[in-house]
Amino acid sequence: MATVLVLGATGKTGRRVSHRLLQAGHSVRTAARSPQPPGGRNQPVHFDWSDPGSHDEALAGVEAVYIVPPAFVVDVAAPVGAFVERAHRAGVARAVLLSARGVDADDSQPLRQAELALLASGLEAAIVRPSWFNQNFSEGVFAAGVRQGVLSAPAGDGLEPFIDAEDIAEVAATLLQSPALGGAAYDLSGPEALSFAQAAAVIGQRLGRPVRYEDVAPADYLAGAIAAGLPPDYAELLGVLFALIRSGADAGPSDGVEQVLGRPARSLAAWAERELAPEASLEAA
Repeated sequence: MATVLVLGATGKTGRRVSHRLLQAGHSVRTAARSPQPPGGRNQPVHFDWSDPGSHDEALAGVEAVYIVPPAFVVDVAAPVGAFVERAHRAGVARAVLLSARGVDADDSQPLRQAELALLASGLEAAIVRPSWFNQNFSEGVFAAGVRQGVLSAPAGDGLEPFIDAEDIAEVAATLLQSPALGGAAYDLSGPEALSFAQAAAVIGQRLGRPVRYEDVAPADYLAGAIAAGLPPDYAELLGVLFALIRSGADAGPSDGVEQVLGRPARSLAAWAERELAPEASLEAA
C-alpha cells in the first residue's frame, strides 16, 4: 500500500481524508504544525507552510499528497506552487488539491493560480472545488453563533448548496487512490441550494431549539471579522464570497460527488442527523 501525505491533517477535510485512507490500508503521513501522536499506520509529521525546511521531511518516500492550501492566506499561489515543484522533485506521483467552486472563472485569482501551478508541475493531478461546508455550522466560523441560537452572516436571501465534509473527503480519498487523475477538476456541492435562514431552521429542528438567521450588513461583518483577528485581506475575500451568495451566483448545485462516487451528495438534513445531537439527549445523558 502507498504512503500518502495529508496536509492540514487536523482540519475539517484533512482528518477525514486521513481516516478514510487508513481504513483502506494505506500508511498516512498526517502533516500539521502541531502533529498528533503516532499510532499504527498513522505517521504524524511537523509541517508549516511558512517553513519550507519542514516540507522535505514530510515529502520523503511519499507516493501521493492531499494539498490543503495555507489557512487565512489570500495569496496561496506562491507557497502552493513552490510546494508542488518540491513534491515533483521528491518523486511524488500524484496530488489532489483542495480548491473552491468558481475560481476557474478568473485565472488571476490566487487559488486558480495554485491550481494551474499543480497542473503544470508534472504530477498526476486532480482538483476538488467544494461549496461551503456543512461543518462550518458545527466546528467552524458559525459554530459559536449556532450554540447561542443565532446564525449571523451577510448572505441575505442568497442560496448555497452546502456540502458535507465527509463527501469532500470521500471524493479526495478516492482520487488519491486512482491510478490516473488526468488533471480533472470536480465541482462539489450538496444536492440542494438553501438560504442561511433555511439552514438555520434545519439545524434548529435537529437540535430541538430555535436557531435564527441574522442578516448582517456586509460592512459590519467585515469590521467584525477584522476585529476578531482575521487578516484584513482574508476578511475582504470572505466578503467577496458572501457577496456571491447574496447575489445568487453560487446557488447552482454541482454533480462532482456523483461523478466520482456514483451516488448523490448528502443533504444538510442528513448531515445534521448524523453529526448534531439533540439537546434533549445531551441533557438526559
